[in-house]
Amino acid sequence: MHTKNNKVAVVGGGSWATANVKILTDNTTEKEIFWWMRNTHAVEHIQKFKHNPNYLSSVEINIPAQNVSSDLKAIIQKADFILLNVPAAFLKDALTGITPEDLSGKKIISAIKGIVPDENQIIGEFLNQHYNVSFDDFIVISGPCHAEEVALEKLSYLTIASRDTTLAAEFAGMFNTRYIKTIISDDIYGTEYGAVLKNIYAIASGICHGLGYGDNFQAVLISNAIRELMRFVDAVHPINRDIKESAYLGDLLVTAYSQFSRNRTFGNMIGKGYTVTSAQLEMNMVAEGYYAVNCLHQVNKQYNVNMPICNAVYAILYEKRPPVQEMKHLAEKLS
Repeated sequence: MHTKNNKVAVVGGGSWATANVKILTDNTTEKEIFWWMRNTHAVEHIQKFKHNPNYLSSVEINIPAQNVSSDLKAIIQKADFILLNVPAAFLKDALTGITPEDLSGKKIISAIKGIVPDENQIIGEFLNQHYNVSFDDFIVISGPCHAEEVALEKLSYLTIASRDTTLAAEFAGMFNTRYIKTIISDDIYGTEYGAVLKNIYAIASGICHGLGYGDNFQAVLISNAIRELMRFVDAVHPINRDIKESAYLGDLLVTAYSQFSRNRTFGNMIGKGYTVTSAQLEMNMVAEGYYAVNCLHQVNKQYNVNMPICNAVYAILYEKRPPVQEMKHLAEKLS
């Protein structure tokens, strides 16, 4: 166990990173919080005005000005828990200049819902292979939880997963608040892949909504999606898990249905006829599912799991197939 006054560094400047900073500061256990983001203007704004100018700007940032920085190496040196919160597609870029030695002896937490492109690895595998991070020092945070609702202090549940459940419980102790309840799990593969897949299914849900499909069809789509998710995680990492738990089914439901879901919003725009580029430009946020669907398509070449929903989204986004046609084909395969 660490000394009582843990030092936690949040890495990333987006809405979920901002929400995580809020959760950590609202939690009453003794700790020192550091925050890294690349954007120096945002760093200066937070130091001066105690708000992130770009994301969840209503959230007051109650950490000392000197603890907010755009120097990642310095921030990592000071902390013993590193909470990664940048989009998976930009993780390699964010860690430029960071060595395995810099992360040695640190506990690494991933709040990233994606796969690292090129490597096609979930975050735990990527850090293990490229930074020698032991799976015993690795933690995954998964939903169902939208940053916007954390900002509003609406009751939410987070699953904290680690092979070392004592470590998961220790970190969960820093995350419990009046509005955040935590659930402990040892399924790092299932929770990571579940978080990746639900973004793809949310895009599918959005595309269908954009095309004019109704709630009846959406319910069938999502009940098929959870079975598809189960087939995949059972093939990749077969352990005894209940796919109906919050980390899997709950996270899928909120991402597929919520107004706050950027992946659903992105899919909705594609269904309405936007190109990928125009949808991304208009959103000004990263829809992790866009990158994930290509990565997962490559990963599944190894496992050959039957994944008609993922295949349909891949065909629309990467093979430029007409959404109306692909969803018609998909509808024939659902049960």
